[in-house]
Amino acid sequence: MSEVQIRKANIDDASLILSFVKELAIYEKAENEVIATVEDIEKNLFDESTTTEAVICLYGGKPVGFAVYFLNFSTWLGKNGLYLEDLYVSPEFRGCGAGKKMLKHLAQLAVEYNCGRFEWSVLDWNEPAIKFYESIGAKSQSEWVGYRLQGQALESFAKS
Repeated sequence: MSEVQIRKANIDDASLILSFVKELAIYEKAENEVIATVEDIEKNLFDESTTTEAVICLYGGKPVGFAVYFLNFSTWLGKNGLYLEDLYVSPEFRGCGAGKKMLKHLAQLAVEYNCGRFEWSVLDWNEPAIKFYESIGAKSQSEWVGYRLQGQALESFAKS
């Protein structure tokens, strides 16, 4: 893993991040759902007021993946948590330790920030990712069911 490096993303990485997002969407069979633009990434990921951050993973100096994360809050623990929104490594670099290095980096940030937990979600059909997460000691939270309001449903509910 010595060739694998992690660095904090910056605004100049916006188009790179968007390209990784599109690769991730293809992998997750949701290519047509990506509507974000480079400008959206620049504004919403790198604005001074954002609470979201990103890292870029390099292998031999070449960008091979990224992760986007933010802090949330657990009322039960009375502490922040670190939530991983996306983690992606390009297919040709899977197995070189890039994903593990990014997760370890984020776990170290969670410890540094005194977070009570580090969480993320994975699609139930993504068996390689599930096996990987379990191999590092992560446990699924099957008692929780995720819900989402988006698009017209979000607009309609907000206006009701």
